[in-house]
Amino acid sequence: MGDSLLCRNNIGKCLYTCAVRPAAIYGPGEERHLPRIVSMAKLGLVPFKIGNANVKTDWIYVDNLLLALLLASMRLLDDIPGKEGRPVAAGQPYFISDGSPINTFEFIQPLLKSLDYDLPKSWLAVSRALYLAKIFWAVYSMLYPLLNRWWLPQPFILPAEVYKVGLTHYFSYLKAQQELGYVPMVSPREGMAATISYWQDRKNKSLDGPTIHVWGIILIGMISLFASGWFPPIGPVPLLRSIGLMLFRSMFGIRLAFYLATAAHIGEGVYAWRLAKRVDPDNATGWFWQTFALGFPSLRLLLKRAKRVPMLWLTGLPGPPEDSLRVPCEGELVTPGATFGGADRPSI
Repeated sequence: MGDSLLCRNNIGKCLYTCAVRPAAIYGPGEERHLPRIVSMAKLGLVPFKIGNANVKTDWIYVDNLLLALLLASMRLLDDIPGKEGRPVAAGQPYFISDGSPINTFEFIQPLLKSLDYDLPKSWLAVSRALYLAKIFWAVYSMLYPLLNRWWLPQPFILPAEVYKVGLTHYFSYLKAQQELGYVPMVSPREGMAATISYWQDRKNKSLDGPTIHVWGIILIGMISLFASGWFPPIGPVPLLRSIGLMLFRSMFGIRLAFYLATAAHIGEGVYAWRLAKRVDPDNATGWFWQTFALGFPSLRLLLKRAKRVPMLWLTGLPGPPEDSLRVPCEGELVTPGATFGGADRPSI
């Protein structure tokens, strides 16, 4: 509605406007679509695909969008020599995309795979996904006064998102090509490669963690073990205690299991902190608390990250001087065991 009103009001000569209608935007620094998709995949909250594999939508790489905006602004000028008068783009709408419609889940699969996140194989019909989305929409509508609170997570899915990924809709950029001269300068393959590189770097600089299912299982397990060993027999405690006695034979066994689990978590947390000081110092404190809470599932992720760091970091040994790694030039005499830095540099 807004861009239609904008296009209809190009009557005067003071300000010319046009409407650029981009497809879903992706690329380094994009903060609307991919961050939410990646964060949900990280927590294991992408349990199904919506629609079917034949559904296709448009995407546009951020550099291609910038190119379209620059071209549109140039076609709104009315003082270009030889093109005086009403600009060709005044009052016109333009659909902009990469020109390669693709299924949304097929599109994001390379990104999630590069980050070691899983993409589900099962499909959910649009009608059922829409029913689920309307439930979240109703619940969050009632929570409207609290939507800005930091502790309230974003809704799992909303009706607009179901329509976006579950129904085929894409447009031709032919009009923008003919009137603006727009042609995508970055291919989808190149754009996704740059996006993957950006997100891998972003992941390496942040605290990685297991899925929400692992969080739930371990935290509920530790709390249940503590409750069965020390809480009075009220509420669910008798049931938890019965399970604990079945597994550990006695109250002493339940408490001993809790002590051992706590000691293991503390030890793993300290080890994670010391290791993170070398391989990920900016997140060392976060690695400690996460590993203290979750134990090995968190430590495993840190060990995996440590494998990508040179062994010199892990051992704490000093590396060779940077100048000693210089390749000798043609004609230089190389003395066995000599380095190429400072006073040890051989003469020709």
